[in-house]
Amino acid sequence: MSQETPQAQSVELKRKLGLSAVIALGVGTTVGSGIFSSLSEVAAAAGSSLFLVLAFLIGGILQVPANFCYAELASAFPEDGGQYVYFKEAGSRPLAFLCGWISFWATDPPSISIMALAIANYLGFFIPVHGIVLRLIATAFVLFFMMMHLRSVEGGGKFQAIITALKIIPFILIIGIGIFFIKGDLFMSAAPLAGAAATGGFAALMAGVSATTWSFDGMAAPCYMSGEIKDPEKNLPKGLILTAVTVLGLYVALTVVASGLLSVDELASSEAPIALLASKIPGIGNYAGTIIAVMAVIVVIGSLSSCVMYQPRIEYAMAKDGLFFKSFAKVHPQYETPYFSIIVQCAVAIVLIFATSLSDLLGYFTLVGLLKNFMTFGTIIVLRNKENYKPTYHMPFRPLMVAVAMIVTGTLIWSTFIWAPMQGIACAVIAVATGLPVYYFWENKNKKERQLEN
Repeated sequence: MSQETPQAQSVELKRKLGLSAVIALGVGTTVGSGIFSSLSEVAAAAGSSLFLVLAFLIGGILQVPANFCYAELASAFPEDGGQYVYFKEAGSRPLAFLCGWISFWATDPPSISIMALAIANYLGFFIPVHGIVLRLIATAFVLFFMMMHLRSVEGGGKFQAIITALKIIPFILIIGIGIFFIKGDLFMSAAPLAGAAATGGFAALMAGVSATTWSFDGMAAPCYMSGEIKDPEKNLPKGLILTAVTVLGLYVALTVVASGLLSVDELASSEAPIALLASKIPGIGNYAGTIIAVMAVIVVIGSLSSCVMYQPRIEYAMAKDGLFFKSFAKVHPQYETPYFSIIVQCAVAIVLIFATSLSDLLGYFTLVGLLKNFMTFGTIIVLRNKENYKPTYHMPFRPLMVAVAMIVTGTLIWSTFIWAPMQGIACAVIAVATGLPVYYFWENKNKKERQLEN
């Protein structure tokens, strides 16, 4: 009787990541390049320094229920795949498939390409790069992180923890030094701005809160790697909640310092608010441009690394269930990583680096991605009465937390729809029209294979 070689045997992903990796993935994905521009956007919407601070505080608090939802779902189903798994367990394999289908073709590889190009652009502060050279540098970054996360999930986790610490340290230095030079009168500054800010009061504050929501996106990244987290029933809920607290504290402290060193009209009109803030701090002001360029490179490198690390897990999970190409379920016998899924996703991202117009077009799928998030929170309502739903972590005030998470995501859906209504609808139609036939093809294929086995 012949025996299978080690390479032919089924290799499973191992639980090698601890609490620090959970926090590093969550914080590393969330604190990205967006914070470098969102300060001015929120200031313009809020219209006053006080409302700017309150907008980030309230916006961050409103994001916490989403993390509570993900913490409960992850503790109930501690396996790789994130949202795909939650839809599947809720009883909707078609929705689960569409979740992964949209992620692979429309959201995940574009995010990798956009961040890689952003790193190359920020490096342009130090060395003049443009055209094909810029794209080749971006490609090199994708290939570097592809190899890192392909060779070792432990090594990737350690790097993620280090780069996340490095990206937070400069913010802490700006906050720690800047707080001693705050001018109290600037906290009451206001600017005669258009839109909601012009009306003042509650409308301006809510406009500011709405403008912060994208700054908090990405905290659920560790859920995609639940199957590789040690003691996931404890580490995932704890890590997700600590991530929310860390990001909230960092953003609020940064806005407090910004509001105490700059007037709201300066913040609202600046294209580089963090650089402007650094320029106002004695001792580092003369080097503000260099400092912010270095910060930006580190920040986006951390986000790029985390995306290359966690995003391929959804296709891996789908392939294991027979709902994607079987090769995506392959685990490297030596490195114990889903190497094929990582390689293909990075390859698609590299193609997009050289086709930026296509990458911009895929941005319209944001609306579909938000609908996916909205329905993910809704799975808790469906799952709570199912026998297979046994979370080890139960969020406090469950109905309220789910409602808040869905309302916050609903406001994002509405604002995104207003931004590009026809494009968003077209992308939703494309996602369903292309995804469902493929789903039924794979399901029929699986059914035939099961019949042959029986």
